Amino acid sequence: MAVKNFEITSRDIAWDGVSFGDIGQYEFIQGTMHYSINPEDADSKLITDIGLLAPEQDGTISFSSDIQLLKPVNPVSQRSLLFDVVNRGNRTAMTFNDVGQVPPSTQAPEQGNGFLMRHGFTIVFCGWQTDVPDGRLRLHVPEALDNDGKRLVGQAYQQFDVLQDTHDLLLSDKGHQPLPTTNLSTANSTLIERDWPDGPYKIVPPDQWAFCRWVEGKPVPDNKYICLFSGFKAGKVFEIIYETIGAPVIGLGFLAMRDCPSFLKYGTSKAGNPCAGSIDRAFAYGPSQSGRFIREFLYLGVNLDEKSRPVFDGLMPHTGSSRLGEFNLRFGQPSSNQLRNVGNVHALAYTEVTHPVTGERNSLLRRLEQKGNKPKIMATNSSVEYWWSGAALTHIDPKGHHDLPPPKNVRIYHLAGTKHFPGTLPLTDLPLEDTRQQHWSNTVDYRPILRALLHSLEKWVRHDIDPPLTQIPKISDGSAVNRESLKHVFENIPSMGFPIALPIRRRLAYGANMDDGVAVYPAIEGEPFNTMVPAVDQDGNEITGIRHPDIQVPLGTHTGWTMRHNQIGGEGHFIPLQGAVVPFPWTQETAQSSQDPRKAIEERYSSKSSYLALIKEFSEKMVSDRFLLEEDVVRVVEDASERWDAFRRQSQQLQ
Repeated sequence: MAVKNFEITSRDIAWDGVSFGDIGQYEFIQGTMHYSINPEDADSKLITDIGLLAPEQDGTISFSSDIQLLKPVNPVSQRSLLFDVVNRGNRTAMTFNDVGQVPPSTQAPEQGNGFLMRHGFTIVFCGWQTDVPDGRLRLHVPEALDNDGKRLVGQAYQQFDVLQDTHDLLLSDKGHQPLPTTNLSTANSTLIERDWPDGPYKIVPPDQWAFCRWVEGKPVPDNKYICLFSGFKAGKVFEIIYETIGAPVIGLGFLAMRDCPSFLKYGTSKAGNPCAGSIDRAFAYGPSQSGRFIREFLYLGVNLDEKSRPVFDGLMPHTGSSRLGEFNLRFGQPSSNQLRNVGNVHALAYTEVTHPVTGERNSLLRRLEQKGNKPKIMATNSSVEYWWSGAALTHIDPKGHHDLPPPKNVRIYHLAGTKHFPGTLPLTDLPLEDTRQQHWSNTVDYRPILRALLHSLEKWVRHDIDPPLTQIPKISDGSAVNRESLKHVFENIPSMGFPIALPIRRRLAYGANMDDGVAVYPAIEGEPFNTMVPAVDQDGNEITGIRHPDIQVPLGTHTGWTMRHNQIGGEGHFIPLQGAVVPFPWTQETAQSSQDPRKAIEERYSSKSSYLALIKEFSEKMVSDRFLLEEDVVRVVEDASERWDAFRRQSQQLQ
């Protein structure tokens, strides 16, 4: 049955009736999608603890998703569905319209530049995560119970990267629903302290902390918090292993991702499908956590619905690196983004490879290939994923010895010189409210590139027009190198430096029951994976991947890494997800006085107009290479003009 019904709670014309050319007006639909799945189906059995759920009288398992839908009011046939793999309950696909990621509301998201609407996409925002903060799109699932009908009890693990001094911490990631402790005593729990995520650890004595909140200078017992009597200091990293209770079957999120688009693609109007007859192709997009969720969806091989029909024709896992997540784990926290969590057990390439230690042969697409399902895939990563979490492992063997060319249905694109999120102005060292870094935050805005890639993906799926070739650093041509080999390049640049300790992605083992989705903590840590990154030129800018005009015609050094400011503790250590831009000196005099080896801007460009002419020229080349759309050339040039002015003002302030 898969989808029992789509319960629509509101349906309104979007954006006061704005019309998008031949596509016309859009409507915004909100509701709840109710699922009913067969727990004996082979794909259902991949879901951790599904056998511990009480079935309905007809033998099925029921659950539901919060749904928001943007669709043309008068759709025509043969249109595309874009499934937004929402990030921690937040809408993300509107990034194609230059709209930032924000929590959903009861109103349609901002229309932005209207790109998705002008191209006729129907966009569905579907809750797949159970523990998101209130007000976000959520998955609603039953809880697994033991054979006596009691709630499950077991180990939980949390890691905290402390950004500001505090006495207490919520037992969750990023303010999500916490995993409570079963016992307020600390005797059987372990609190670990480190100076950086991979640094030496020490055990905090159990009498120096408690399960409590810190209220008016005093500890108040609370099973959802921990407090350290001396205080958690900014810059420190803490880990806790403790016993928790309650295990919702979070892996059902993968079946929601399967069955929601399947219903909208194949369901009839009689069944309550508001898109009936208009959708013939389905695409998925998700960044970061959501990109990892797409990767695990592919790894599980659940891209065929219960009737064996293909669900997604094309998928875009963005900034998902080579990782998975805590998405199908008993007591898992899907929001967790640490390199020591369960999502890092596998470093999965798109091509089958033998693990050098275990001897296991595996690939991300193994199950799908065994089923004969080969959707088109475009995987994109920023420079952060290479420097931090091992994105190169998607196309280089774990030892770093040879390249792994992707299958014909896969393209992998490195977005050269970018941070995890699209870069923007103004120049700031405070990219997030509580994250201050030593450098200006990276300003490269890669959203125009994503638009061009989505456009190519749709043509690939619909018309079998091959997209641009994979663009990645390679062992074979020397464009993939070890991070440490670049240290001298960056240390020679004034005020740049190099992180004190680079993050380590290593092999992890969580006990004999991991195949059943049950982890034992602490993990047994094995050897590090070989972390390869793109080589750089004499300016410190990456030489391979899709080079944005800001990288090809640069005003500074752009990186996928930066370092912590002393105001958030851990000065000089690596900051995940962020990147830097270090402007070139403006004049030759400044370059000489600061001993900056990089050519001054006045040596590179005779004037602002000559600089913008080069930006335009390279943008037009990107159009011919299909990495930029013609409609975005003017916008890219305008953005470059603003960056010139911002960098010029910054240089004048230094004089």
